[in-house]
Amino acid sequence: MMTSPQRTRTYTWGDPLGGADAARRMSGLDYLRAMARGDYPAPPIADSLDFTLAQEDDIQPGRVTFRMTPQEFHYNPIGSVHGGVFATLLDSALGCAIHTRLPAGVGYTTLELSVRYLRPLLAGMGEVRATAEVVSVSRQIATAEARLLDAGDRLCATATTTCLILRPEAARREGATP
Repeated sequence: MMTSPQRTRTYTWGDPLGGADAARRMSGLDYLRAMARGDYPAPPIADSLDFTLAQEDDIQPGRVTFRMTPQEFHYNPIGSVHGGVFATLLDSALGCAIHTRLPAGVGYTTLELSVRYLRPLLAGMGEVRATAEVVSVSRQIATAEARLLDAGDRLCATATTTCLILRPEAARREGATP
């Protein structure tokens, strides 16, 4: 049996509930831009997987870009970035692109996510970017599509999503609290 030296990774994250509370009072676009400025902490999943909305320019109405540098701690058992990392990065970009089109107090949740894996991600390949764009937002449903590109602008994956729009008045009609 072959053993390898153990590695350690330590990271911290900010309180997610303070930012979540602010998100309910701000438009999605304003909230995400405030997060990129550092006014609110990134969600813990971004710290766990080490991806980011690095700059305010990455956030436009209906369009969001997340950035990540593939690392060894992202690997699956066969020596490449786990597909779940791809999916999480793409799902985050897709949802946030939709969020940029929502007013204060309106949320969303993923109903369906479809990912097509086209090229492996490997440690040492440099930064990758997941750019998502909104296709449609209606009263109850939103759709978006995304592309994951490597540092050489090669397509590594694509994804689409359908999200349910969560409006406070619908929650009150159903007897739930928003």
